[in-house]
Amino acid sequence: MFTFSNIRNYQDFLRTSQDGCLLAVEHYLSVIDDKKGLNAFLEVYDREALQRARELDSKRNSGKGMGKLHGVVVSLKDVIAYKGHKLSAASKILGNFVSIYNATAVERLLQEDAIIIGRNNCDEFAMGSTNENSAYGPTLNARDPQKVPGGSSGGSAVAVQAGMCMVSLGSDTGGSVRQPADFCGIQGLKPSYGKVSRYGLIAYASSFDQIGIFAISTEDIGIVLEVIAGSDGQDSSYSNKAQEEYSLAILQEPLKFRVAYFREALEHSSLDPEIRKACYGLVQRLKNAGHQVEPIDFEYLDYIVPAYYVLSTAEASSNLSRYDGIRYGYRSPQVVKEVGLTEFYKSTRSEGFGEEVKRRILLGTFVLSAGYQDAYFTRAQKIRKLLINRNELIFNQFDILISPTSPSTAFKIGEKTEDPISMYLADIYTVYANLTGIPAISLPLFTHTNGMPFGIQAMTNRFKEVFLLQFSQQLTNPG
Repeated sequence: MFTFSNIRNYQDFLRTSQDGCLLAVEHYLSVIDDKKGLNAFLEVYDREALQRARELDSKRNSGKGMGKLHGVVVSLKDVIAYKGHKLSAASKILGNFVSIYNATAVERLLQEDAIIIGRNNCDEFAMGSTNENSAYGPTLNARDPQKVPGGSSGGSAVAVQAGMCMVSLGSDTGGSVRQPADFCGIQGLKPSYGKVSRYGLIAYASSFDQIGIFAISTEDIGIVLEVIAGSDGQDSSYSNKAQEEYSLAILQEPLKFRVAYFREALEHSSLDPEIRKACYGLVQRLKNAGHQVEPIDFEYLDYIVPAYYVLSTAEASSNLSRYDGIRYGYRSPQVVKEVGLTEFYKSTRSEGFGEEVKRRILLGTFVLSAGYQDAYFTRAQKIRKLLINRNELIFNQFDILISPTSPSTAFKIGEKTEDPISMYLADIYTVYANLTGIPAISLPLFTHTNGMPFGIQAMTNRFKEVFLLQFSQQLTNPG
């Protein structure tokens, strides 16, 4: 029977197996079929994945070498372009749209011999925190199918959580990789803004969006990051910083870190008392292990969620204006020459977009409108600048910043759908990393008395992923 522990061990197995890739794909297709009720996949590329596995087995057996991700079975959030495959952002408005090119991250996966097994369900256009906003129905948490898996990358998180693939790619605009990782009890990394090319990622908020990684181990996240990160002429926001061998850095001797946490974050009224207690316990554990750990005051905590939603919805309003039913995707059955172009646009967008997407487009349009731009958008930009400046001061003194990932564990499906403000406020701990562009990871360290997993979020300064992954490895593999 096929089992998977990590990429390194899996590839050791492949070196002694004639048909190891095929065995792996057959195993994951069986699991996907058994757990299809979780609704983690919108489409499974079964024939294609099996054929790819046979080709890789043949390549390896003929002595042609192995790529860094040789045989690694990967799934993709339905906002990441894969040439010749449907790409809908879990939205009716994109209908049966088929991508005409590969995202840079996908191209790099394929170049290093990965096997892409399917596309994952998500909140429509990556807007949501529960995966209940998909046009194709909610994804269910494998730990408890009555609970949400988090969002917007809920399908990608559940695919890894439920053993349907080895690793998965999602996207993170305000916590959409880290929060579902927390709810599902796996690891989820949002790299620095500019670390991974956004070319081929459907845009929600362009100055926030970043492709992220789900896996069950820090080492696997490091290996995948090595492959997909790096400069790309197709993305003007990419970084020219040299690539690093994250997987090797993770395995170095443990370091002693200077760790900070926001005092206000652990004292916030929204935080579950059991999560608070676990976080303070972790602080003491880190001190006992020889790390320097100190609380710092952070007076901007209650400003970050409003600033994030003003800025991100403004960008969404602009980015989603291209979906008009003329060139591709869903088109209203009304005829333009009968109702006029403006009414046709209104009908197409009203019928094609879901409620949450329409809410955010309206909010973004409002904050950009005449008379309100200075009151909302410009002020939010000033908050963002304050946060970036404060961030530099923090990381002049510390290596790592820790916080809860979410104020609660996974909640019941439907519990918060009637209260969008409550849902937005749940992003209080994750949006800081997106506003400042720093890398952040969610690490599954604890189990709540309600039976659901939770952990902590660790952050470092921009492009300090090596520190972040070394710290994560020490927390998750203390031996």
